[in-house]
Amino acid sequence: MESEHKIQTDIMLALSKGGFTVFRSNAGKIRTEDGRTIVLFPQGFPDLCGFRHTDGRFFCLEIKNAKGRLRPDQKLFAKFIGQYPVLYGVARSVEDAMAIVKED
Repeated sequence: MESEHKIQTDIMLALSKGGFTVFRSNAGKIRTEDGRTIVLFPQGFPDLCGFRHTDGRFFCLEIKNAKGRLRPDQKLFAKFIGQYPVLYGVARSVEDAMAIVKED
């Protein structure tokens, strides 16, 4: 079974080659060397986000392997983002990701 990291890397490469700008997002907090805490994206924020070059449509992708399941905070994000005209979905492969970002 492929790791989520490998799937995510393959998706990023395919999207970049296919007319999309894609960013990897890190959620949670990190502590700097001098002890400060920096809050990144909130817990539950998807692994990848970006936009289509053709029309600027924004997308968010949660990457999971074949056995991966959404955590409660990821389910909350999915419910939240579903209220807006953002392309969102769970991708377990490059094919899944492409289908999500090419939706009308």
